[in-house]
Amino acid sequence: MSSSSDLVRFVESVLGVSLEGSVTDSVIVIATTSFAVILGLLVFLWKKSASERSRDVKPLVAPKPVSLKGDEDDDAVTAAGKTKVTVFYGTQTGTAEGFAKALAEEIKARYEKAAVKVVDLDDYAVDDEQYEEKLKKETLAFFMVATYGDGEPTDNAARFFKWFTEGNEREPWLQQLTYGVFGLGNRQYEHFNKIAKVLDEQLSQQGAKRLIEVGLGDDDQCIEDDFTAWRELLWPELDQLLRDEDDENTASTPYTAAIPEYRVVIHDPAEMHIEDNYSIRANGNASYDIHHPCRVNVAVQRELHKPESDRSCIHLEFDISGTGITYETGDHVGVYADNCIETVDEAARLLGQPLDLLFSVHTENDDGTPIGSSLPPPFPGPCTLCSALARYADLLNPPRKAALVALSAHATEPSEAERLKFLSSPQGKDEYSQWVVGSQRSLLEVMAEFPSAKPPLGVFFAAIAPRLQPRYYSISSSPRFVPNRVHVTCALVYGPTPTGRIHRGLCSTWMKNAVPLEKSNDCSWAPIFMRQSNFKLPADPSIPIIMVGPGTGLAPFRGFLQERMVLKEDGAQLGPSLLFFGCRNRRMDFIYEDELNNFVEQGALSELIVAFSREGPQKEYVQHKMMDKAAYLWSLISKGGYLYVCGDAKGMARDVHRTLHTIVQEQESVDSSKAESMVKKLQMEGRYLRDVW
Repeated sequence: MSSSSDLVRFVESVLGVSLEGSVTDSVIVIATTSFAVILGLLVFLWKKSASERSRDVKPLVAPKPVSLKGDEDDDAVTAAGKTKVTVFYGTQTGTAEGFAKALAEEIKARYEKAAVKVVDLDDYAVDDEQYEEKLKKETLAFFMVATYGDGEPTDNAARFFKWFTEGNEREPWLQQLTYGVFGLGNRQYEHFNKIAKVLDEQLSQQGAKRLIEVGLGDDDQCIEDDFTAWRELLWPELDQLLRDEDDENTASTPYTAAIPEYRVVIHDPAEMHIEDNYSIRANGNASYDIHHPCRVNVAVQRELHKPESDRSCIHLEFDISGTGITYETGDHVGVYADNCIETVDEAARLLGQPLDLLFSVHTENDDGTPIGSSLPPPFPGPCTLCSALARYADLLNPPRKAALVALSAHATEPSEAERLKFLSSPQGKDEYSQWVVGSQRSLLEVMAEFPSAKPPLGVFFAAIAPRLQPRYYSISSSPRFVPNRVHVTCALVYGPTPTGRIHRGLCSTWMKNAVPLEKSNDCSWAPIFMRQSNFKLPADPSIPIIMVGPGTGLAPFRGFLQERMVLKEDGAQLGPSLLFFGCRNRRMDFIYEDELNNFVEQGALSELIVAFSREGPQKEYVQHKMMDKAAYLWSLISKGGYLYVCGDAKGMARDVHRTLHTIVQEQESVDSSKAESMVKKLQMEGRYLRDVW
């Protein structure tokens, strides 16, 4: 406005009154400024109200966690009179991470002076030197570590574990550290909780003070109960360290863990462009891992069993040309497969939500403050409920007790809520073990039994359905033989559960139904990534090798033999090689038979020994064939040979290990104890390698 009179007229028109020229310029300025402030406040309140209405669920707000990023933060914690507590985790499927976050939340709730942070062991340090530098500054730490495969650390703990355990020539140097270890394992496997046991022992040997005995969680039973029992033993010890003297006699406040819940935002499909989260970055410099898989096409898919077989085994080839993906013979491939549409439909029906609902999940409030540190990382969005259920939700495994607690909180029928609470309680341990775990009831089966429990999406994806995990396969090819392909050999998982439900293996069913590029341009695809393995051929190809791999345990050895073919063609001198393979019947499931015979003819394989378990009057397995060849087998190993075993850890690998023990004892004429130490020596030298599951 150009003058005071214009300003007066504007104010008069807005306020609907006549100021009759009796107003000074300063009053006009005050009036208009006040009006502008009021108008701005009204706009703000209107926008806030609209934002509130757009939410699907009300988030559960937890106190903002203390941020600890470096030395300055550590100093700030000390200056504030707080005690720094670090909870580390090594996880493969997310369970150890969940336990670490739950432990951290409860420590924060119980002890005001605790400044807690949760740390992925892989993110803790960029190199070995920094591991040592940072660990020296820890004073109170807990380690939640899973044992994976054949007594191995998880992918995210491997670097730390190798550094920490191989540095055992150090003098005790961790006297300032008080610690506790909880392990996650399965008693069915030979090296039950090996990583937790070794880490606990090494921490003590390197000077740290053990606050509590190592916890040994058993996933074959109920690992949540094991974790709960270990925590109950922990609190009296932590009371001594973290509870102030003046409130030492005060009873601890009863703690009830909050049910994790994402903030959910519903989107209008007309206003959103949804992109595929999996893309091919064909620049040759891409780095793919479990968090950043690469979308690749299925080039070849074929059945390996003969028509007479009542089972199925699939040979599948992924086309990795132009992706930048590289791998070595003996590595593993991680494959993400979707839940089938029937499973997704059932889940949406049980949730009472439409499949085309477009939404996103968030771990922070509107203002950017975190909702709670116990939340798992969100999956990419926005996406439809159909995509979220297919790609990100584990719907077919039995639910953990924490999921039952979350379901009970949203059951509107009192009897159903009580039953769910009982199943998740210590008193309901036996019934949970029998009705859920023993009966192999899937999450969807359990939800169907409690139809009044319809949790909001924010609770379902954060607290009830675990994140769908990749399936790992031993790669059955060599990049030197097929540089642009990754081969997988997969047995179909299919059969009835105790409840009568037919369980269909998630990834094996997908592979069984996959449409290859050689049959259609509209072919099947999957997000994949490579995982390195120690299961490698000797650097010197003249060293003897013995391979034991029945069924799909043949997979990595097919890659080994392809590699040996290339080496031979390149003029390398190959040492002796034996392959012990096993199947039921040569007319049904002798997979890759022609290829194996060709390897023998071409000189890549010296001898193929096959055990058929269903052909003769008595069952014959690979370990029996090993005994038949005991003298020759041991002579090759004694000359520096390598022994490789691949396949089922719970049965075959144990039997083969016992057989090796027997062979050593008999061939060397030593007692059982000496034989076992000789087998251990082979393992320590890296000449007895196992790729088992």
